[in-house]
Amino acid sequence: MGLAEDPDLLDPTLGSSFVGRIVYAAMCDKLFDLDDKLNIIPQLATGHRYESPTRLVITLRPDVTFHDGEKLTAEAAKYKLTRDLTMRGSMRAGEINAVESIDVIDPLTIRLNLKQPASQLLAQLTDRSGIMISPKAAEAAGDKFGLNPVCAGGFAFDSRVPQDRIVLRRFPGYWNAGAIHFDRVTYLPIPNSSVRLANLQAGTLDIAPIAPHDTPTVRRDARLNLTVWDALGYTGINFNVNNGPAANTVAGQNALVRRAFELAIDRQALSDVVFAGMLTPTAQANPPSSPFFVEAVKPPARDVARARALLAQAGVTGRVPVELTVTNSPEAQQAAEVIQSMVAEAGFELKVKVMEFASSLQAGYKGEFQAYMIGWSGRSDADGNMWPQMHSRGAFNYGKHTNPAMDALLDEARVATAVADRRAIYAKVWEIQRQDLPLIYLYASKNIMGSQKSVQNMSLVPDGLMRLGGTKFSQ
Repeated sequence: MGLAEDPDLLDPTLGSSFVGRIVYAAMCDKLFDLDDKLNIIPQLATGHRYESPTRLVITLRPDVTFHDGEKLTAEAAKYKLTRDLTMRGSMRAGEINAVESIDVIDPLTIRLNLKQPASQLLAQLTDRSGIMISPKAAEAAGDKFGLNPVCAGGFAFDSRVPQDRIVLRRFPGYWNAGAIHFDRVTYLPIPNSSVRLANLQAGTLDIAPIAPHDTPTVRRDARLNLTVWDALGYTGINFNVNNGPAANTVAGQNALVRRAFELAIDRQALSDVVFAGMLTPTAQANPPSSPFFVEAVKPPARDVARARALLAQAGVTGRVPVELTVTNSPEAQQAAEVIQSMVAEAGFELKVKVMEFASSLQAGYKGEFQAYMIGWSGRSDADGNMWPQMHSRGAFNYGKHTNPAMDALLDEARVATAVADRRAIYAKVWEIQRQDLPLIYLYASKNIMGSQKSVQNMSLVPDGLMRLGGTKFSQ
């Protein structure tokens, strides 16, 4: 399987990359999963029930074995959730911080006691917060657990060569062994989409993500299949407004300048030039298919004159310098260059800084950027697309934007249960976001996958994680 980037640390508590989630999909089962309609379904859990709005009971599947031979028990589940809440550097704490305490009811049942109702919680347990790991292995490894992760999926970790490959091997003790049809899975990080395509055509790769401009080539190749389906994510530009010394820029400190920057961008032209028109311009985190999509929030048309007027209103004289950090994929670099040309007409002097993917993430967390263009793979619930990026305590709020009114609304949306009520709250969030504009949303994602004709039964869940259960080669 080809990957567009090399994953960061393979620790579900500390990890933060989409490509890491692709590896977890084969290696690390979760309490719950998603089907192709985004329904929440049991995986390592057998079910759940609410004793009250703040008491969630989860029952576990019996006879589940971790890759080191240890058993999944209620104590093990409590250990992982507690680790997510308390471990230093945890990227999951904000996702499940509604949990106040965890009770072990019996060897296969836990109760999550919540501080308040949490409409997003079950959806969070379909992702890395819901991954179960061996407490014995985690305790022994500490913060080095990601170097040799031990989970309960169909494939166990075998080896990793950074920037080169990750190898998994079939786990014979898997609880759903009949769904596994491969002895070994090798993930090859190949940031260059043309090289990924060449490897797919040569048969070196069986499955690989395809860049939009390469889709005609795959369609013409009789040996390959092309699969395109709706995704949940987006790509946007994060401005550093409050994360260390790099925030002290004209764009970082003035929302009028950021709004001028946005008005200088033609999103549709960007999609047409770089992505063959396949990606949809957007101005919000949730895709149009989401029940939390707010119809009134639309991307503004390009207006260079208005952009110049906003810069004048901000008291800016001369050209405005902005350094934009992007990952080292050809598409990201080309998109940055197109944006560079567009914003120059409005008075911006954009410098493009290219970084390897995992290194760019670390720079984002540390505030070592002025503007950072990065994708978000998307979640089934709006909270997963908004709270971590927009709340002042969000783990993916790279620029550390803080607005107490926004925080209060994002927290309120977690307590509300009706979809209409939550959507109305999010509409108020977008009013604030459009004024402050710490993050410019550019376009919504698509899942575009190429595969050998021999690959059958690929999963087509909108999150794009390529679950391998049931996937096999034709005979």
